[in-house]
Amino acid sequence: MVKTTLLTLNDANLTGNYDVMHAKMAGAFREKFGPDTLKQAFTTFAGKHVDVIAATPLVTTREARIGSNGVLMLRGYFDTTPSRLNYELDYAISEGEWKLIAIDVKVKGPSTSYAGAAGLLAHATADFPMAIK
Repeated sequence: MVKTTLLTLNDANLTGNYDVMHAKMAGAFREKFGPDTLKQAFTTFAGKHVDVIAATPLVTTREARIGSNGVLMLRGYFDTTPSRLNYELDYAISEGEWKLIAIDVKVKGPSTSYAGAAGLLAHATADFPMAIK
C-alpha cells in the first residue's frame, strides 16, 4: 500500500497530472480538494523521481496502527542512498476500501525536498471520526 501510494505520487510529479492520485484518495478528500490542490502541495517534487523506492525495502519507524478515529497510520522511510525518503501516510475506509486521506513525504539528504501539505490534508481526516464500522 505504501509503495503503491508513493509510486502514484511519483507518476503525478513526473507528468504534472494529479487526476489519478486524486481519484485514489478517500471520498471526503476528493469532495474538499481537487487535483490542482495536490499539484500545488507537491510543487517541490515536480519533475523529480522517487520511483527508486520500487526496488528498495521500506523501513517502518512505528508499527502500523489504527487510531481511535478508525484511521490507519503508516510511518517509515526508504533508505535511498544518498538520500532518505520519509513518509507519513494515513488511510481511512472509503467506498469499501482503504484510501489515502493524508500524506507527508520528505526526502532528506544532499538536497532536501519536502512534499505534502500536512496542514491542508489533515482537514480531510476530520471527516472520518468513524472510519471503520
